[in-house]
Amino acid sequence: MRDGGESGEVAMTGDATAALRWQDLGLSPVAFDLGPLPVRWYALAFLATFLLGGWYLRRLLREPGAPMRPELVDDLFLYAVAGVILGGRLGYATFYQPGLWAAPLELVQPWHGGMSFHGGLIGLLIGLTLFARNHGVPLLRLLDYVGCATPFGMILVRLANFVNGELWGRPTTLPWGMVFPGAGDGVPRHPSQLYEALLEGVVMLLLLGFLFWRTGARHVPGRLAGAGLTWYAVARFSLEWVRQPDRGLEHLSWGLTMGQTLSVPILFGGLALLILPPRIGTVRHPAGA
Repeated sequence: MRDGGESGEVAMTGDATAALRWQDLGLSPVAFDLGPLPVRWYALAFLATFLLGGWYLRRLLREPGAPMRPELVDDLFLYAVAGVILGGRLGYATFYQPGLWAAPLELVQPWHGGMSFHGGLIGLLIGLTLFARNHGVPLLRLLDYVGCATPFGMILVRLANFVNGELWGRPTTLPWGMVFPGAGDGVPRHPSQLYEALLEGVVMLLLLGFLFWRTGARHVPGRLAGAGLTWYAVARFSLEWVRQPDRGLEHLSWGLTMGQTLSVPILFGGLALLILPPRIGTVRHPAGA
């Protein structure tokens, strides 16, 4: 869980006594207990992500001209799950909490929170590249289809962050500002987890769905992936202005937050896929058909 306090920050930005309070919602990071084993919402969010994403991806792959057969999705998810979990956790330790490298037992417990989207994206790309190579699937077209299913994860994981009371926003005077007990200062803050679920999740799902179903974008390798990467980078970069930076990363010397810094190469990559001319001959029959 992020430590959102910051020394030197304005102590009060509104009437905290009248603000919404996270603890009044009756939320808990634990969904239910299986005997001595607590099942956390964070873990359920990842499970639901792969179930919903798998269902949607199979639906997309049934359309004419798909890059592979729907039956390969189960195999694909082995690569995707390993890439997201390993990349997300290692990315979090590298970019946000380097101290985790000195605590191996804590490092291997992602269900307690602490996953980096940017690290997970790198891990996912590595996993998809290996899958594409091993199954003879065009990588760019695979990224297009997987990208359309990715927003489910953005929605569910950000909602789990909110339920966990972590990754809160900066102080605000807006009427929906919320006091998060983990911040430790009693100041109303942006519920930035919900902003991210909306912009990085719901809006991107609708955008890519429109492009897939209503335009010919899915037939141009890299177009859907480029649109998704570009939208995510712009949304994340913008939301960082209301998202509380992690302790120790509040004042980076180049003037951006870590989230903004990591979003810049994603933006360039997305724009490159949108602007560069498509490669000829990459649309082909589904693998194994």
